[in-house]
Amino acid sequence: MAKNKIVLAYSGGLDTSIILKWLKETYDAEIIAFTADIGQKEELDGLEDKALATGASKVYIDDLREEFAKDFIYPMFQAGAMYEGQYLLGTSIARPLIAKRMVDIARAEGATAIAHGATGKGNDQVRFELAAAALAPEINVIAPWRLSEFRDRFPGRAEMIAYAEANGIPVTASAAKSYSMDRNLLHISYESGVLEDPWFDASAEESKDMYLLSVSPEDAPDQPEYLELEFEKGDCIGLNGQRLEPLAVMEKLNELGGKHGIGRVDMVENRFVGMKSRGVYETPGGTILFSAHRKMESLTMDREVMNLRDSLITRYSTLVYNGFWFAPERLAMQALVTESQKNVTGTVRVKLYKGNVIAAGVKSPVSLYNPDIATMEADPTEAYDQGDATGFIRLNALRLKVSSGVEQSGK
Repeated sequence: MAKNKIVLAYSGGLDTSIILKWLKETYDAEIIAFTADIGQKEELDGLEDKALATGASKVYIDDLREEFAKDFIYPMFQAGAMYEGQYLLGTSIARPLIAKRMVDIARAEGATAIAHGATGKGNDQVRFELAAAALAPEINVIAPWRLSEFRDRFPGRAEMIAYAEANGIPVTASAAKSYSMDRNLLHISYESGVLEDPWFDASAEESKDMYLLSVSPEDAPDQPEYLELEFEKGDCIGLNGQRLEPLAVMEKLNELGGKHGIGRVDMVENRFVGMKSRGVYETPGGTILFSAHRKMESLTMDREVMNLRDSLITRYSTLVYNGFWFAPERLAMQALVTESQKNVTGTVRVKLYKGNVIAAGVKSPVSLYNPDIATMEADPTEAYDQGDATGFIRLNALRLKVSSGVEQSGK
């Protein structure tokens, strides 16, 4: 009789290595390890051999970087999404893509369940499982960290390391780095360990070795660098006159942004599960793209369309952060966002300098800016009569005068 199959989101770290072995023993199942290549770079080295040595019957390591950039990062940036005014959602936006591919593999392999190593205190468990529920409600989800039998077996890292040694699981566990890290094409996040103290200065000299994508602004070049980003319908399609696919755009922007110390964020955020957490993020390329996209919109988007789209930013960002990427309301918002971007076309020039993205010019064949109308000199088009503003102001002031009269009579 064929064994049940479980698809595990596998990173090769201590937690998912232990979980792989534990799932195999506990459920007497074949474990199919899945790793999404979404820009982790050297973290993927040796993963297949490690997973097979730990007991996986099969390993998928799928290159999803282009899909990640084109179908997840770009649409999210069109929406102007930024969680709580600071976080560009680098981890949040990667989870629905990982879950989507896990579901595809589970169906192709005839698996009855998928599993993940997210803790019961974090956001990722919600993101994985809400995506799975939207895409494949028939597939079960196993979350070992929410199972008492797993937590009783592994109350801490010491027990996990001992289990790994006893079972010949090839993991390297070290206390050298007192924080956790998650990396993809859009960003790197750092949390836990020393970062759990919000008074700890992550920008201090002694923390410099933590960062992988960017130099500190103090160590960035003393000379600024100019960069031109070409947009078409809200998407960046080229840099410095060279047409590029989304993946290449993100990789080049990460390189340039990191060189100039751009995109570091240190914040305390509100997790969906109810607690606050402190995170440090490096998003060099995303920060440049976000800033340039907004500048392009300022020249080409109608005011009321922009106001309408902007009114959705908080809701949209929260949906992404909380794991509702595949929810019908996010899809409906995306349709509006796509419509809002139809004229966001042109070129933005920015100056990169010591952690800053500085506006240095914007132009568009569909610009809504008319210097003849905006000029403080005589308007040659006669499109705007300054005298018309008198009635405009009088009408807008009417309700304020009425309100003021009521206030005064009340006193």
